[in-house]
Amino acid sequence: MTIHDISVCISDTLPVFPGDPPPRLTPRQDDAGWRTTLLSLGSHTGTHLDAPAHLLEQGATLDAIPLERLIGPCRVADLAQFTGPIGAAELRRLKLKGNRRLLLRTRNSEFWGRRDFVPDYAGLTAEAAALLVDWGVNLVGIDYLSIEAAQGEGEVHRRLLEAGVVILEGLNLKGITAGDYELLCLPLKIAAADGAPCRAVLRSLDPPRGYPQHHTGWPP
Repeated sequence: MTIHDISVCISDTLPVFPGDPPPRLTPRQDDAGWRTTLLSLGSHTGTHLDAPAHLLEQGATLDAIPLERLIGPCRVADLAQFTGPIGAAELRRLKLKGNRRLLLRTRNSEFWGRRDFVPDYAGLTAEAAALLVDWGVNLVGIDYLSIEAAQGEGEVHRRLLEAGVVILEGLNLKGITAGDYELLCLPLKIAAADGAPCRAVLRSLDPPRGYPQHHTGWPP
């Protein structure tokens, strides 16, 4: 079994979406020598989940999302070759229908080494979001701070969140091979939250020792 950490590390230098509060980590030490850190950060800092309440006035808050949505089989799709917005045609080309949890690896994962926000990251179009809803996807993740283009007006989020699709943003999928994994993604348990940072990992099961990973012969 191999575990892949696909979360970004929260620090003072982590970029944030324009308008969001930047993270601040302030170390403290009392007279007895005990160390603590004062944390100041937004609910959509780094690797985080969007709850419907992020955009919808009567949307469910994060604590209402069942944990079963956040743990289970998922597909990592490789879209790094596309430089523009990710549309329905690009998703259809990869034959992703049938996956309930879908993580999109794009060229965005290369941006995490930069301290500044990169406005021309790859995001979904509204048509692509509608296609995911039609396919029955109930969790979709992407490797930058928003699943929607920086110039978007919320339509991508709205289509997904109104359909009950959980949005996982701020992933780092650099070095992750496209394929099937188990996703474990648990947010901070914050009451009535519109979103929260989380630790997201992928788990892949190694092939049995002594057997080839792929074979077509019979018997093996």
